[in-house]
Amino acid sequence: MPPKVNTSERIAASLKTLIDLARPAAALNLKHAAIRAGQSGGYVSRFKGRGMEFEEARMYQPGDDIRSIDWRVTARTGKPHTKLFREERERPVFISVDNRQAMHFATRGVFKSVLAAKLAALLAWAAQHHGDRIGGQLFTASECRELKPQNGKHAVLRFLNALSESVDGKQTGLAAMSLEQVLARLMQHARPGSLVYIISDFRGINEQVENHLAKLSRHCEVVLIFVYDALESQLPEQGRYRFTDDVRDVLIDTGDRQRLLSYQQHFAGRQLQLERLAKKMGLALIQCSTTDDPIQRLR
Repeated sequence: MPPKVNTSERIAASLKTLIDLARPAAALNLKHAAIRAGQSGGYVSRFKGRGMEFEEARMYQPGDDIRSIDWRVTARTGKPHTKLFREERERPVFISVDNRQAMHFATRGVFKSVLAAKLAALLAWAAQHHGDRIGGQLFTASECRELKPQNGKHAVLRFLNALSESVDGKQTGLAAMSLEQVLARLMQHARPGSLVYIISDFRGINEQVENHLAKLSRHCEVVLIFVYDALESQLPEQGRYRFTDDVRDVLIDTGDRQRLLSYQQHFAGRQLQLERLAKKMGLALIQCSTTDDPIQRLR
């Protein structure tokens, strides 16, 4: 059972709460990476750059360092090839956090936005304990902000401060930022070899989003963290329920079997799409409910 939290902490994660997660985060392993013990930043890097040990040659891809072109293989095949090296290095950890309006919702536990903030804080602290560089992306429906990966505790505090201050502002006639646009920006900021976490309810996932994830996964290790509320997965069997965001009201009658079935199929479809994507692209997928203990889920 997750620990009890007061009402204010259910709807907004304070900076103090995020800082206090440093201690439990020390026990977390970022298991998605191959770990080589005994060195600072002890990962066997997937960074496609100049290192100490030659690993392989592959077809040149946009973004590759031209200094690493394997001219012998290029001359032999007639097509440009790049040398890949395996090296020990600090690994950039890039954490993308969804703070759009739909994330400010829950019927039990904490808001999805609070859960996302706690997950992000735990990952940032765990990365800092491992000696990695921490950066991130915070996005709402109206804006998107990137933080360049940096070393040390100050980098985590900078990220957590931005996370605690991230607010989904009201729209002023501008088109809402789509998940597709957010991931397009993410590809520009997450350097090759990064460990990238995307924490979201993944509303708005489409073919373009899938394409961006596929491209991102070619150069980075990607972990999807799907956050949801229990009511999103399954409505109660009987009754009329009113939902509000203080601006709009929605009345749902669960006695309408067709509407109930359509609602449940919509969520199940998004969940299945994420599972299929993760399997197809070799991505890690973590699913986390608003009633789950984020520490236990990351373990």
